[in-house]
Amino acid sequence: MREDKIAAIGVRVRRWVTYHGIAVNVEPNLDHFSGIVPCGIAEHGVTSLWDLGLTTSMPELDSALMTAFEEVFTTTVRPI
Repeated sequence: MREDKIAAIGVRVRRWVTYHGIAVNVEPNLDHFSGIVPCGIAEHGVTSLWDLGLTTSMPELDSALMTAFEEVFTTTVRPI
């Protein structure tokens, strides 16, 4: 089983304000990640949805993430 990194979550706190985000590797050029050790774990690499055989579009990914967020946090998401 592969355990390569496919996404990242970022959180920043500045002057009592939080900033956060998520990045999902949909179809990047994975050669650009060749010099990166994801999360400091050298035995794992980086992958993408495309590399795993999933041809998901950005709108499909956005919709799936919004649906999952709404289910987990029992709230409604408004696209920006």
